[in-house]
Amino acid sequence: MKHTLFVALLATACLLGYFTSAPTLAAGESTPHEQHQHAYYCPMHPEVTSNEPGSCPKCGMFLIEKESNANDVEAKSVTHAKTHLTPATHAANYYCPMHPEVTSHEPGSCPKCGMFLIEKETDSATSHSDETAQNHEHQQHNYYCPMHPEVTSHEPGSCPKCGMFLIEKDTDAEPAMDSKQMTPAAKKVFEQPISSLKPSNKALSIAETSSNETTKYICPMHPHVISDAPGSCPICGMNLEKVAVGDANQEIVVGVSGGMQQALGMRSHVVAKGSLSRQVNTIGTVQYNENTIGHVHTRATGWIETLMVHNVGQQVKKGQLLYELYSPELVNAQDDYSQALDYLKQDKNRGSILLSKARKRLDLLGVDNAVIKRLETTGETVYRVPFYAPQSGFISKLTIRHGMYIQPGDTLFEIVNLDSVWVIADVFENEQSWLSEGRKVSVSAAAQGLFDIDSTIDYIYPELDPVTRAMRVRIELHNTQDKLRPGTLVDVTLHGQPKDNVLTVPTEALILTGRENRVVVQRNDTSFASVPVKVGMMTQGKAEILQGLNEHDKVVVSGQFLLDSEASIQGSLQRLSSTNTPSAHDTHQH
Repeated sequence: MKHTLFVALLATACLLGYFTSAPTLAAGESTPHEQHQHAYYCPMHPEVTSNEPGSCPKCGMFLIEKESNANDVEAKSVTHAKTHLTPATHAANYYCPMHPEVTSHEPGSCPKCGMFLIEKETDSATSHSDETAQNHEHQQHNYYCPMHPEVTSHEPGSCPKCGMFLIEKDTDAEPAMDSKQMTPAAKKVFEQPISSLKPSNKALSIAETSSNETTKYICPMHPHVISDAPGSCPICGMNLEKVAVGDANQEIVVGVSGGMQQALGMRSHVVAKGSLSRQVNTIGTVQYNENTIGHVHTRATGWIETLMVHNVGQQVKKGQLLYELYSPELVNAQDDYSQALDYLKQDKNRGSILLSKARKRLDLLGVDNAVIKRLETTGETVYRVPFYAPQSGFISKLTIRHGMYIQPGDTLFEIVNLDSVWVIADVFENEQSWLSEGRKVSVSAAAQGLFDIDSTIDYIYPELDPVTRAMRVRIELHNTQDKLRPGTLVDVTLHGQPKDNVLTVPTEALILTGRENRVVVQRNDTSFASVPVKVGMMTQGKAEILQGLNEHDKVVVSGQFLLDSEASIQGSLQRLSSTNTPSAHDTHQH
């Protein structure tokens, strides 16, 4: 009985010891876990804590790790060594720059904005095993598609979207594909000339029996790779695109909807026949009209007794007294005339002859008729013979002064009339064939407030200026207001010989490429074609069309460059297709 009671007490003591030590062991084992339950907190809201990395639900900031003591670090290292770097350690290693709450453990795209996820920065305390795992993760995705960078792979292959070969990420620029990296099909393409890409005879016969427009499959990255059937490019692996190709000589038509035409701001102009003349814009200089310049000379020697003109530029009128001259020769001529009058009373026949000769002598010496009549009336000799202005104008030259001795041959005055002036314009040597005498001219002098004075070409000088190689053109203008003074610069517009009944288009409709000139023609409301044209004379914002257009065609004058670019691309494609297609004769030879 005692033995049985002893055994029961011993068993009870063992059970009590077991249940007492079990919680203690459990508590001791969970202590490190308790220490890691709240290892992350928000810098802005410290009350927000978490046992794993993440974002604050209040402000969205990343949670940061709490500082731990050396024992905790040692315990973490021991625990980490025991767990052998479980995959949970690398959770949420990538995040979106625009939406930080979007995280992932592998590269990819943000489901909200589509941006590539970027890798979080790691601190220096990352263990060597973490670096090894990250390098392994990086090496798993070291191939990507050039057209779709989000498509990555850890081994070579093809892009599931476009079919291109994946390339390595380890170089900044796309490496040139050498012969070792090429596939056998790509090597075959590069080793053979482009002519080897010609379609087979069977495909050629099918193309000959079909219409002018055929369907081809072309690589977007390598346009010289053309096929009659769908497939992939042997060079880059991209899927061949279906393209409708017509004859090389067929007109390229580009379709543009009405809404797109408004967005491009397209405008059109109707081609019409009209008159077109060359126009020369140049600069002219106002000069004296040499036909209106008058010179005053003396025909007898003598002395200036009275001078009424004192300076250059003085304005005089016709019949105004200029000077008085004492000349013994004029005195003798007057005496001879008086004697002829007296002899006329004695012998009318001989006296009339002598009187006529004496009067003629006075006229040739420049004596005014009023002086002669005065002499006939009074019979008194005039010692100071007056001389008057022969025309109105300005004194441009004055060579005498009071009391000077003068003799025949001396120019005493030069009088210029400004009622008419000349404009001398310079024209380049290559433009002289456009002009002829009598052509219309327009002259403007903005400084004097004169605009568009109409006149004609009065004279074209026969020689060129040896220095400027310019031809001089003379224009005569009426200067009734005396605003045009010699030396003034004026704008001159010379109109050449016009061409009638020619096709003209605005110069803004032309697409000048240097090798050829083109215009975009509107075939209908939504169809446009780029047409080469031959351009003749260009002037006044219009261009003469010698070949390529017809009357009543509509050409695009705004927004035509985009259409021409599209037409050029399609035209190049057709020319390339026609180059790669052999003729029947070439096929027979091969």
